[in-house]
Amino acid sequence: MSELQGIYTLWMREVLRYSRERSRFISSFIQPLLWLIIFGAGISLPIQSAANITYQMFIFPGIITQALQFTSMFMGISVIWDRQFGFLKEILVAPISRISIFLGKMLGVSTDAIVQGIIIFPFGILIGVPLNPAAFIISVPVMMLITFGVVCVGLTIASYLESLESFGLIQTFVNLPLFFLSGALFPVTHIPSWLRWVFYANPLTYGVDILRSIILGNAWTPLLPLYQEILIILIFDITMILIGSFSFSRRN
Repeated sequence: MSELQGIYTLWMREVLRYSRERSRFISSFIQPLLWLIIFGAGISLPIQSAANITYQMFIFPGIITQALQFTSMFMGISVIWDRQFGFLKEILVAPISRISIFLGKMLGVSTDAIVQGIIIFPFGILIGVPLNPAAFIISVPVMMLITFGVVCVGLTIASYLESLESFGLIQTFVNLPLFFLSGALFPVTHIPSWLRWVFYANPLTYGVDILRSIILGNAWTPLLPLYQEILIILIFDITMILIGSFSFSRRN
């Protein structure tokens, strides 16, 4: 029970920290609107085999994934904050394992990211996305799967760094290629052939594709059968949880 209580306490701490930062709520509204309305309206790429899909509808699942990814990756910085302010030392002497500490932070940051993703859903109505309650309900577990792995990437990076500046530089270096080569903003046909292997090796590609298939329904044909794409993300999540737990235990 002490392990579960420790995980719950750390999860609640991250959720309360997020809920008290009103600026993050405001940015949760503004940033997606900029991408969907201004960027989406200003650029109109042809979407092959999808005559009924506008470019704004096409990038909508990608913008949801962007919110999940950027929030998940950035909040790995909480490890460095806690280390610098001495809070991490207090946690580490608690009578729970370091793996439980890692899982508690992972679940807390994941909750924050999923809330940001959910906030974006109503914007789809503004651009004509055929949203329905069933699609939303199915999308939430997929968002959780996407978030878990990316959170672990951010926490793993933070475990090896000592300064906020270093983390900001490296997480940007990792974040942007993952996002731009995930199919969030353009189809794979618009990527040079020599670079497509990165697209297919990127686990976020399949997260975006699953959300796009759920939200757009029959108007979109997935890259792979959905069960295979879900399996790829599950493998990514399990791998990153194991790597993140090991890194956190060894470096803190």
